[in-house]
Amino acid sequence: MTTARLPPFQRFLDAHRDDVLRFLVASLGRHDADDAFQETFLSALRAYPRLRADSNLRGWVLTIAHRKALDVHRARGRNPVPVAEIHDRAQARASAAADGPDDHWERVRALPPRQREVLTLRYAVDLTHAEIAHALGCSEEAARRAAADGLKTLRKELTDVPATA
Repeated sequence: MTTARLPPFQRFLDAHRDDVLRFLVASLGRHDADDAFQETFLSALRAYPRLRADSNLRGWVLTIAHRKALDVHRARGRNPVPVAEIHDRAQARASAAADGPDDHWERVRALPPRQREVLTLRYAVDLTHAEIAHALGCSEEAARRAAADGLKTLRKELTDVPATA
């Protein structure tokens, strides 16, 4: 009887790095994604020897990436954001709309945490609702509800997103 073994860490990294980076860029933006990517795989490397061979490696590493993204979002909340001028929010929205379409992921990043996490995992990493529920430690129904609520919020703000997306 042969026992299942984990692949070498480099093979694991090669297999999952694109999904992790895509998730982090969508969740955090390009600037913060690189650092979070490194932190994710350093944490994974430390824990890898203790991992069971039958573990869902993709879900496991995306859970680590999700937690690293939360750390970055929490840190952003504690740090001041320098701006040249303070604008009224309504005025800023009107000027952004006049400039043309912006990065939709910026709007996703502005959603409440659970909605942001679910939509990022669903559309940036292409996970099913069941996989999202597993990665976030919630029920599949909660993942579906958060996705629906997030899409509803985005549709209110964006006129170019079809209602069936």
